Amino acid sequence: MSADARALLISGGRVIDPASGTDGPADVLIEDGSVRAVGAGIAAPDGARTLDAAGMVVAPGFVDLHCHLREPGFEDKETIETGTAAAAAGGFTTVCAMPNTDPPMDTAAAIGYLARAAAARGAVRVLPIGSITKRSAGRELADMGEMAEAGAVGFSDDGHPVSDDNLLRQALSYASALGLPVIEHCETLSLSGGGPVNEGWIATRLGVRGVPAAAEEQMAARDIALAELTGGWVHIAHMSTQGTAELVRAARERGVRVTAEITPHHLTLTERAVLGRGAGSEFDPLTPEAYDTSAKVNPPLRTERDVAAMARALADGVADAIATDHAPHAATDKLCTLEQAAFGISGLETALGATMALVRSGAVTLPRLIEALTAGPARLLAGRAPEGLGTLAPGAPGDVAVIDPDARWTVDPEAMLSKGRNTPLAGAELTGRVVATVCGGRVVWRA
Repeated sequence: MSADARALLISGGRVIDPASGTDGPADVLIEDGSVRAVGAGIAAPDGARTLDAAGMVVAPGFVDLHCHLREPGFEDKETIETGTAAAAAGGFTTVCAMPNTDPPMDTAAAIGYLARAAAARGAVRVLPIGSITKRSAGRELADMGEMAEAGAVGFSDDGHPVSDDNLLRQALSYASALGLPVIEHCETLSLSGGGPVNEGWIATRLGVRGVPAAAEEQMAARDIALAELTGGWVHIAHMSTQGTAELVRAARERGVRVTAEITPHHLTLTERAVLGRGAGSEFDPLTPEAYDTSAKVNPPLRTERDVAAMARALADGVADAIATDHAPHAATDKLCTLEQAAFGISGLETALGATMALVRSGAVTLPRLIEALTAGPARLLAGRAPEGLGTLAPGAPGDVAVIDPDARWTVDPEAMLSKGRNTPLAGAELTGRVVATVCGGRVVWRA
């Protein structure tokens, strides 16, 4: 992915750059792939391209700590080309690719392959995450040191929690020596039992097994305890319950190195989504939209209380970042019964539009939302990503998301750039959209 050497002036917008404390009218000049200047009245150099951002918000390019590009092995679901194109359409200029591919990203060679393929074919920057264990099987540690040297920015067996306590203890110790996080999918499998939805009245009404909040919270408590024991760094992936947020908050107060992310769907959708859009109360008859497999995700969508707790955790900084957990699937993976359907939501292209609802409701300010999409995740990648990621300070990468905060648009899965059209937001009207994305000085998306 090469930078465009021509200068680019983005003029007339409201620049919100939480990392530098900037929030106000300004122009942004990018030259040789990097931010050259931010300020009022910047003159365009000779031959420069221009982008009129009047009435728009100009932010650093978004950083996604958690997505699935599916390559190699599952190219029917997504490829580097389609996944990074979807990222660009969503305002993301850096994405961290999870290792549950086939073969898994559990060796330096696999990490190197992804890095080379992404550099050659990706629309945006891709940072690889390596497996914690060999083949993500949870029995033997992978060679973390070699993967770190090859460019891994963290380690995860995402979707496969490391259930062996001592093995995770070792992983935290080794990763700590490398200065990298262990990214944990918190799920006690004996409690969750593969249930497709949250435990509660909806699971009962649908006649399917429910997943209790304790399945996440018990594992999160164990992971935090092991991080405290080892001095390692545990990152809680896709936090979804009020109890988990309270565990993270309390651990931080004790000085434990624990960070956390929340997905757009756990911030904005409740367990009701599995009943289909417009579902009524627990006493109303089920409609043909019930058993909506597009809303099946792991961890499951939770209660209204949990969704409100996630918004509070984002607002007060208990959650460091918004991460999409973009999980694209082929149509056949979802055109089946709820129990048989694959877990996952395709979320790169709807992340901003969905979470802007939090700004309109007053739950989160716009600068805080942008911080959770930029400076927050960038801080967790410090030392493993280009210097200046997540900010528009001079010298930083020329990564920009231009946002129309008032744009109304309807989610049309058939118009998505991702191969994965699996979204419970199909047909929903959202407000707020990325209208242009610049990565390394290149305009990689224009609405």
